[in-house]
Amino acid sequence: MRLTPRPATASGTRRLARRHPAALLALFLCSTGGALAALALPAALGHTVDGLIDGGPVPWSGLLLCAVLTLAETGFDAGAAVLGTSTTARLTAHLRTRTTARVLAAEPRDALAVPTGDLTARLTARTADAAAAPVTAAGAVAGVLLPLGAVTGLFLIDPWTAAAFLLGAPLLVALLHTFTRRTADAGADYQRAQSVIAHRLTEALDGADTIRAARTGAREYRRILEPLGALADHGRRTWTVYGRAAGQSALLLPLLMLLVLAVGGLRLHAGAIGVGDLVAASRYAALAVGIGALTGALGALARSRAAARTLDPLLTLDPLPHEGLGPLPGGPGHLEFRDVGVAQDGGPDGKPLLTEVHLTVPGGTSLAVVGRSGSGKSVFAAVAGRLLDPDTGTVLLDGVPLTAMDPALLRPEIAYAFARPALPGTTVEDTIAFGPWTADPEAVRAAARAARADGFIGLLPYGYATPLTDAPLSGGERQRLGLARAFAHPGRLLILDDALSGLDTVTEHHVRRALDERAGRCTRVIVAHRLSSAARADRVLWLEDGRVRATGPHEELWADPEYRAVFRTEVAEVEAAETGAVPPPRTEVEAR
Repeated sequence: MRLTPRPATASGTRRLARRHPAALLALFLCSTGGALAALALPAALGHTVDGLIDGGPVPWSGLLLCAVLTLAETGFDAGAAVLGTSTTARLTAHLRTRTTARVLAAEPRDALAVPTGDLTARLTARTADAAAAPVTAAGAVAGVLLPLGAVTGLFLIDPWTAAAFLLGAPLLVALLHTFTRRTADAGADYQRAQSVIAHRLTEALDGADTIRAARTGAREYRRILEPLGALADHGRRTWTVYGRAAGQSALLLPLLMLLVLAVGGLRLHAGAIGVGDLVAASRYAALAVGIGALTGALGALARSRAAARTLDPLLTLDPLPHEGLGPLPGGPGHLEFRDVGVAQDGGPDGKPLLTEVHLTVPGGTSLAVVGRSGSGKSVFAAVAGRLLDPDTGTVLLDGVPLTAMDPALLRPEIAYAFARPALPGTTVEDTIAFGPWTADPEAVRAAARAARADGFIGLLPYGYATPLTDAPLSGGERQRLGLARAFAHPGRLLILDDALSGLDTVTEHHVRRALDERAGRCTRVIVAHRLSSAARADRVLWLEDGRVRATGPHEELWADPEYRAVFRTEVAEVEAAETGAVPPPRTEVEAR
């Protein structure tokens, strides 16, 4: 698996920052402007207090300056808040788009090495945390500038007062260091527990029908929620770190303030500083101990770093390799397998999924792929359409290796339909039109008629404009929408991976006629479990344990009793119907 991050020349934070430099610069300037206004205010306030104590005229200019600085600090802080929120949202959208594009461009085996639930968590919550890093870093400048400027102001007013503050500064720095390290560890553990829950929930949703049929809902409920204990522990640990930091800060910071004010009072009594200087020193001391406010920014940066580490394996996925050849030469979809092999991914028995498959499918013909469960039928279909690259051998389409073609040029040439198709899009029409190009309304309706979906679509509340959320669909109806989508995007190769399993006999007959009409113009590869699908194909590929057991017309293979045994359940049902006997019950595998 290619999930080890490659070395990068720039950190993820710097790469994100280059997306919106103007906004981050404006945020930096607002944060800096607010900090400078806050630092100038104590000096102006002290000078104004001295003017009032001296008994002269009212220092209106000083009062006006204090008001302007207060308004400036408020305005800059408000601008920083608005810029920070909007920039974080844009960076999050960019990071999600970029990460998703990487996942989609990679070979599915590599992308799906991350469990589905964990992948979902990374593409949603983790991207938001990681995208916040540039904004947090830009805003943290003010958090550093305030205490440093305040200490400098204390030194300018009176070095002894500043020395009193610096006496306790090492304890504050140690507190911040410990907080940052512990927050990062707790945040990473919390995110891992979230991923486990998301993965188990996704598994349960995918197998909801099986769970319902087996009446194991309570057990699945407990299994999904079992990591909540660890999640709660990590959450309590995070808040414990925050609580300890807040408690220690609540004790340390007032002591520092008290120490500064005590030394300042003594210096005032000695005549070394004036009342205005003491007022300014107290304000600077408050800003200096405000270094504790950095804990929030440091905690956010720690969470961003932990999230970024989980995204790195996705952002460094290798795209599907290709030699960048131009469009495929004209042809009806001549498909050729040359000694193709696919290794087992983590299987307990270590058996390969496909071994030495050598086969030629003439362009414009149909091939039925049959075999028992686990024989490699779906793997064969995935390799034929380059949803999976073989570990050995070569697959060619009209004489060109699939690995040599740019995926963007290859995808329009291959259409797919699956047993459980995903249905992207807002409406029914959007779902059928979705593909390498957006099919026009006329093509959508023609494809729906060919897939025998037009009838039930017409019964929906708004027909083709019905939102999918308002269209309760059976498994067979979902399959027909998937077939319609494939028919709406005709290429030279059509792959049906068990895409007819949910259709009744009459509907399958009409869909098969629509497939036959594409003879000569399109090669059809049909993963078949039904006897009728194999019987109507030009040629049958019989797989067993990932190897080619035999190829040829269905009529010739039917003479082999072991070939007939592949369809024994359906044959038994036919014989039972003819004799009036009760057929044997189907097993779960045979029911597929």
